[in-house]
Amino acid sequence: MFESKYSKVLTVILIIVIIAIVSLLGFLTFDYIQKFSISKQASDFVDSFQSGVTSENTIIGNISNNNKVNDVIEGNLTLNSNEIIGNTNTNVNSNTNTNTNSSSNTKKKYKGFTAVGTMKIPSINFEYPILEEITTKALETAVVALYPSGDNLNKPGNTVIIGHNYRNGLFFSNLKKITKGAKIYVTDYQGKSITYEVYNKFEASHTDTSFYSRDTNGLAELTLSTCTDASNDQRTIVFAKQI
Repeated sequence: MFESKYSKVLTVILIIVIIAIVSLLGFLTFDYIQKFSISKQASDFVDSFQSGVTSENTIIGNISNNNKVNDVIEGNLTLNSNEIIGNTNTNVNSNTNTNTNSSSNTKKKYKGFTAVGTMKIPSINFEYPILEEITTKALETAVVALYPSGDNLNKPGNTVIIGHNYRNGLFFSNLKKITKGAKIYVTDYQGKSITYEVYNKFEASHTDTSFYSRDTNGLAELTLSTCTDASNDQRTIVFAKQI
């Protein structure tokens, strides 16, 4: 009698364990497929964008862009008012160490959002569009040009680009792995391509925007920003300059 009850208990436990393992495997498989799909779509768009064959409707989404800037959420990170900076005019001459391709001068669409350019960082396996809209949904789709507002990509001065850190390899999740000297390749919607080189990486408070507007000696620079793995109130910041 006792052995029969014991056997039934073991059977129930075994069934629960099997269900848990199957559920875990299913979740991991779904997560992998989802990440692969997102990365593949982004990579395909980057390739077609840079070859100049992307049409306005290459990738179509049904996402509303009516979110207000102050409602933007970056992963578990909320952008406060200090991180939303208005237009800044930069009156410096460009050092034209750039390449151009045959891309048309029209902004292209990626999943319903306007792409002002694309970015490749081979050292961290990063290939994504850079979106113009500063909204929650845009940040869930790719990376976003935050500062200054308007079209400033690949122009003299500093451009701040933000992205999610989902801690799973998507978007800016691997930004923490980037090292000084790493190359960043950016192509804007007008077809101009610039190679940037990382020269600084540090952590800063989410309220610190003091480095957004800085002297770049007439060159184009990038600031990449995402929340750290450890804290939603801290940012991993990367500086890169035109070479």
